[in-house]
Amino acid sequence: MKPFHTPVLLHETIKSLNVNPGERYVDATVGGGGHSLAILEKQGIILAIDCDPEALKAAKRRLSSACPSSWQLASGNFAHLQEMAQQRHFTPVAGVLFDLGVSSHQLEATGRGFSFNQDGPLDMRMDPSLSVTAADLVNGLTQKELIKLFTKYGQESWAAQISRLLVQLRSRLPIKTTRQLAAMVSRIKGWQGGIHPATQVFQALRMAVNDELNNLRLGLAGAVDILKPGGRLVVISFHSGEDRIVKNFFRRQAVNGQVAQLTKKPVRPTPSEVARNPRSRSAKLRSIEKK
Repeated sequence: MKPFHTPVLLHETIKSLNVNPGERYVDATVGGGGHSLAILEKQGIILAIDCDPEALKAAKRRLSSACPSSWQLASGNFAHLQEMAQQRHFTPVAGVLFDLGVSSHQLEATGRGFSFNQDGPLDMRMDPSLSVTAADLVNGLTQKELIKLFTKYGQESWAAQISRLLVQLRSRLPIKTTRQLAAMVSRIKGWQGGIHPATQVFQALRMAVNDELNNLRLGLAGAVDILKPGGRLVVISFHSGEDRIVKNFFRRQAVNGQVAQLTKKPVRPTPSEVARNPRSRSAKLRSIEKK
């Protein structure tokens, strides 16, 4: 069976968490369970969280090969990480891991709408119980609101031109599929090879639909609160906006004397990892230790 997701910076993550036998760890974004499995192999105890039901199913299959008494799954957004851990009497903890962004499975699943390489409904909800889809935003926001969205979440320099054409086209026919949107963006930007021209637009919509930046701020604060002294928080980000939030949060916590920063500069994947897994190319790992 094909893995749900290939874990990024796996060795570096386990080293940064400083996993010890019998200690408790929260994997706030379990995905397919790759990082969690590595923690279990070091005899750590895991609370594995995800808001995607498909990810939880994949993680359950993968972690079932490990000691059944050493892990438990929790369905929900990591914005509520502290509450979920406390409800399960899973505090304090020795480490918390966030592996942000979208998984390989989510990108490749045609019905989820995350990828411009797969035609499907323009959905992009990681949690299917959310009410707003990417199609709702594309067809419902004003031109000005679309420009702001594509700029804020995607750093899209063609945001104005893309938004203008999008509004023109949707007045004749609603944009409902990934192929429609990708073709429209490509029409504006062209494509000379390399990164697909719709990459930033799709990223922006996904981050807006799932309120990823606000949830990250809440999750980071909750993570520090449940760490024991000496516990570590490790975050892998793939987007400059995410990394900025993490970097600034870590800096504030350090200035306030709450934590020690373990990474002056982010840890990046090696060239060999990028060659094996091209999706790791933009990954940045940062970590702190609670005092």
